[in-house]
Amino acid sequence: MSESQRTREICALAPIVPVLVVDDASQARPLAEALVAGGLPALEVTLRTPAALDAIRAMAEVPGGVVGAGTLVTPEDVRAAKAAGAQFGVSPGATDALIAACEAENLPLLPGAATASEAMALLEKGYDMLKFFPAEASGGAPALKAIGAPLPQITFCPTGGVSPTNARDYLSLSNVICAGGSWVAPKQMVQNGDWSGIETLAREAASLMD
Repeated sequence: MSESQRTREICALAPIVPVLVVDDASQARPLAEALVAGGLPALEVTLRTPAALDAIRAMAEVPGGVVGAGTLVTPEDVRAAKAAGAQFGVSPGATDALIAACEAENLPLLPGAATASEAMALLEKGYDMLKFFPAEASGGAPALKAIGAPLPQITFCPTGGVSPTNARDYLSLSNVICAGGSWVAPKQMVQNGDWSGIETLAREAASLMD
C-alpha cells in the first residue's frame, strides 16, 4: 500500500481543494460550512496566520468536511496540526524530517514537488500523490503534462496560480486528480461574512470536472 492512498482518497472528493488563509478563527466554521455545502469537502488551512490552528479545530467539527493543514514545514508544525484535528497535511516541498513526523503522527501527507527529480525521490519513499507547486511558476499545465509522460504512476494536485481561467487545463490532464485554489474564498468575502457567495463559488468550482 502506498503512503499516499488516504491522501488520494481525500483529493478525489472534489476537483478543487480550497487553500485557505484564515485571519479570524471565528469565521472558520461558517467558511467551512459554506464550502462543504457548495461541494468542496476537502479543506486546506494554511499555517500562515496565528489563527490557523484554532481555525482547524473549528473546521474539524463541521459535518462532511475533511480539514487539512497546509504549509507544513517542520515536525513541530505536523504535531501541532494533528493535535488541532487536521486529517491530512500539505507541504510546499518535502524533507526527511517532515515525512518522518507525518508518518509518526499517522497524518496523510500531500508533499510538494516541482521537478521530475523531486517527484522520483518521493516515489521512492512510497508517495505517489503529490502537490505540484508552484504550478504556474513551474511551467503550468504543459510542464505537468511533460513530467507525467515518464512518470505515469504519480498523480498530482497542482497548486499555486491555479484560477477559474486555467483550472480546466490542469484538470484535463490524466495525472491530475484535483487542484488547489484560493479563489473560492476571497479575502473580502470572508471578511464580509458573505457565506452564500462563497457557497456559490464553491459550487462552480465543484462542477469543473463535469
